Order: sequence, then C-alpha cells, then structure tokens
Amino acid sequence: MRMVAMDDGVRLRTWTTGTPSTRSPVVLLHGGPGMWDYLAPVADMLAPYTVVHRFDQRGCGGSDLSDGYTMARFVDDVEQLRRHWAHERWAVLGHSFGATLAFDYAVAHPQHTSALGYLSGVGVGDWRSAYQQEKARRLTAAQSARLADLTARPARSRDEEAEWRALNWCTDHADPVSGWAFAVAGARPDVPINAEAHRLLNGETKRRADAAVLAQAAALKLPCWFVHGAADPRPASAVAALAAAVPGARMYVIEGAGHQPWHERPAELATVLRRIIE
Repeated sequence: MRMVAMDDGVRLRTWTTGTPSTRSPVVLLHGGPGMWDYLAPVADMLAPYTVVHRFDQRGCGGSDLSDGYTMARFVDDVEQLRRHWAHERWAVLGHSFGATLAFDYAVAHPQHTSALGYLSGVGVGDWRSAYQQEKARRLTAAQSARLADLTARPARSRDEEAEWRALNWCTDHADPVSGWAFAVAGARPDVPINAEAHRLLNGETKRRADAAVLAQAAALKLPCWFVHGAADPRPASAVAALAAAVPGARMYVIEGAGHQPWHERPAELATVLRRIIE
C-alpha cells in the first residue's frame, strides 16, 4: 500500500499487484460513490497476467478528504495516477459507479485507454425504477421493515450501521442465502461512507442527458467490454442500450451472477477479464 499525492495535495491510498508483462496494465475503479476499494478479488484474477492498480477514490476509505467531489476531478485523479505509474496506456475497469467513472475516463483520455471494462454498471435510461422495484421484491417483509426503521434513525450505532448496509446490499446477489453472507461480510469494515461524495456525484450523473451520453459512446474508438450479471437488480437492458451505441463493443451477460459476479461466477468473470487485457 502506498499513498500518492494529487496536484491539490489530496493523497490517495493505492495498491499495486501483479507482474509486468506484454499485456496492458489495469486500473480498477471501485463503486459507491463514497465507498472504499473492495476489488482485491478482481485484482487477484488479473494479477497473474499483468500489473494491476487499485485505489480508494478521494474522500473514501484511507484516502484524504477533499473540498470538492465532481466527475471531472475523479477523472483527473485517474489520469494523474496513470502518469505517476508511468503507463502510456492502460485498461480501465470500473465496477458499478466505477463503471461510469471508467467510461468518463475513456471519453476524456482515449489515447491513454487501451480498453474499457464496464462491469455491473447502470447504462442509460430509467434504470432506477426497475432497480428499486426489484430490490423491494427481493427483501422479505421483515427485512423491509427493519431497513425502513434503520434508515429513519438520525444516528446509528456501529452494529446498526453494519446491519443497515447489509440490508441495502443483500439484494445485489443472485441467491438470497449466500447473498446475505456476502452483504454481511461487505458491511463489516468500520469505514464511513462519504455521504457528501455520494450525494454530489450521484446528483451529477443523474442530471446527464441520455442523448449526450450516447453521443459520447458513439465516438469511442477503442475496445469496450460491457459485463453484467443476469441476476443484478440493475437491468441489463439499460447497459445493453449503452453498449449498442459503442462501435464494436462486446456485451457479456453472466448467468447466475448478481452485482458482484466475482462472488457467484468467478470462473466466468475471470475468462472475460483476461480478454479485456489481451
């Protein structure tokens, strides 16, 4: 682990694994927004083949807080890290919100992007309605009532916060039993979610016009891979709509996988990831 300073003095917590090879190096972009890096299992899938970088986005996890959270600032952080690690080009692979960040980076810096990996993103269109309906369907009545109770509290204890996170995240998985275990494990770190970053960045992306995003997609002239779990409550159709706008893009739907396919279908995901860095 190393701290890397950005041009405004904000330090980002980073990790580098893997071995240099003829394949493209990779940077992994975690989701949230406002969360910390959790993509070590994905890095492990790629590390035998190339160099893999991860980091906590500004204001998140072990990185420094910042006085501004914008997509442009986050994109610039990725670019500054590329220069710091002295890569001419690299594959940019983002998960969930990180997929949107990876897309924005590829649009802004295509000359430095060898490939775009869009993993479990949200695509375009009204994906939120379908997501909220499916999330509500997957919760039991007791879970739904408990989630509402915890959400309404002005403050939560450490244990209540972990339970609140697990209830929010358990519906991301294909199987409710193993999904609950995955959610509990993911909620265990005693690390705060950056609510300000979450609010500002989600607000910014929500205001984007689909037509503008699709125009950016149509202008991409690099290998783009869109990967989605068939059981992700975020509809694959919204991601497919974005992928269809990118010339030559590849869309992979992984059966039996939810929002974090490295948990439920690791072999299938690893196969696709290796193709992205070839």
